[in-house]
Amino acid sequence: MRTPILAATLALAAACNSPLERQSRTADSLAVKPAELAGFAASPTSVPARLMRARTAAVSDETALPPLAGATSNMVIRTGQASIQVDSLEQAVARVRLLASRIGGYVANTTMQTGQGQLRSASLEVKIPADRFDDGLGGLAGLGKLESVNVNAEDVGEEFTDVTARMGNARRLEARLIELLATRTGKLKDVLDVEKELARVREEIDRYEGRLRYLHAHAALSTLSIYVHEPLPVVGHAGSSVIGEAFKQSWRNFVGLVAAMIRSLGIVIPVAVLVLALWVSAKRLSPLATRSAGR
Repeated sequence: MRTPILAATLALAAACNSPLERQSRTADSLAVKPAELAGFAASPTSVPARLMRARTAAVSDETALPPLAGATSNMVIRTGQASIQVDSLEQAVARVRLLASRIGGYVANTTMQTGQGQLRSASLEVKIPADRFDDGLGGLAGLGKLESVNVNAEDVGEEFTDVTARMGNARRLEARLIELLATRTGKLKDVLDVEKELARVREEIDRYEGRLRYLHAHAALSTLSIYVHEPLPVVGHAGSSVIGEAFKQSWRNFVGLVAAMIRSLGIVIPVAVLVLALWVSAKRLSPLATRSAGR
């Protein structure tokens, strides 16, 4: 049968348990060493100094988080996509970098396509401070002919508030577990069970902290994906010369004509031989017919 210490621990764990599953961190720093367990069992009233340091660290970690609680009203993740036709690809890429620098952002990723026979284009992913996102959209008009703009906004304030509350509950449970280990007596198995539950709570706290930092970072820095390309040719296809294509087509037509003439020989020659044979036969039969008619 479990002791009252273990029963209280499980009750606290059930009250603060969370279904969220994200990144976890090992809790080796909180594990009780065999020497400490032996000392704890021999002298139930003694308190391992390392557990008290862990409790102090838990309290200090709570104040070490970034100041996120007051930003729930602005927890909106904004992303945008834009397509622009430009006269010169290289100049357009340089202007996008200049625009990002002017509004306090930066170009995170760049992909260019300039191969032969391909449409000259580039895709740039720009990271912009959330409060300058509208300035970034306004600067797109100066890059070239704006073809399309799509903006998405995801409000994550509710999730931010929920995760913050769950993390607060987990921290209170952590402090209570440390207090149980520090002030109560129990069997060695009970100490191990409480220590295992403490490690699990610490993993939950780490997941909550990681999620809060993710939401804060993506809400503070918006993403704008810009696709720029040079205009399509009026005649021909992208990456080709109109005059060059005309010469190539004329050569193809000539080769096609010669090939057609060669293929026609398979019909013309047999027909010509047949016609010649008929003509020769008619010439030979004509004198015979004349003689027969004179008799």
